[in-house]
Amino acid sequence: MIIYHGSKQIIKKPVVNGSDEHNDYGASFYLTTDLESAKVWACKHNTPGIVNEYEIRKTEYEKLKILNLTDKEKYSPLNWIAILVHFRKLSGKFRNEYQLYLDWLEKYYIDISEYDVVIGYRADDAYFAFPLSFIQNQLSYDDLERIYRLGNLGVQQAFMSERAIKLLKFIRTRECDDSYIGKYYEIVRVAAKEFEDSISVVKDPYKTYIINMVRGEK
Repeated sequence: MIIYHGSKQIIKKPVVNGSDEHNDYGASFYLTTDLESAKVWACKHNTPGIVNEYEIRKTEYEKLKILNLTDKEKYSPLNWIAILVHFRKLSGKFRNEYQLYLDWLEKYYIDISEYDVVIGYRADDAYFAFPLSFIQNQLSYDDLERIYRLGNLGVQQAFMSERAIKLLKFIRTRECDDSYIGKYYEIVRVAAKEFEDSISVVKDPYKTYIINMVRGEK
């Protein structure tokens, strides 16, 4: 099984907790099985990047404890949002104003520290606006679920444990050609436009908003 990490530097020996603790799934080593996504992420800042390529034995990988949030039969966008708001920075003002909804989301939170690998959609700031808008009662759950299922920023795998990291064997690096510079922001612009379109429409009484979901369980 080949897996990739887009970066500005060669990383022959990945480490756990090497990234920002406020990333989507906390401080871990983020990878993807999609080479194109890795190249786009490597050139995120409009500068050339590289892709680190690793090999992992599938038989060993399958022995790891894996949380696959993209499994639609087991998990919903609410699990994804609950994890995102747990790790992402939220202002004190936002927390105070929407504490009721944040508390309600807590029951969908999954303790990912128990897992070796977390598989889930990449959020980033442009896409994080959607779950925040849902919590603010501006975006319906119907629209949130549709956007979530699209996964336009791709699927990432967060390697959370030493056990998982040690299974990665560095193979080589791949350079990204200049055509990838700026691609990330093209995706972001599309996301921003979709976000504006989603919240600018009049609320649809036939759609479900977070306030309906919270009230429905009281």
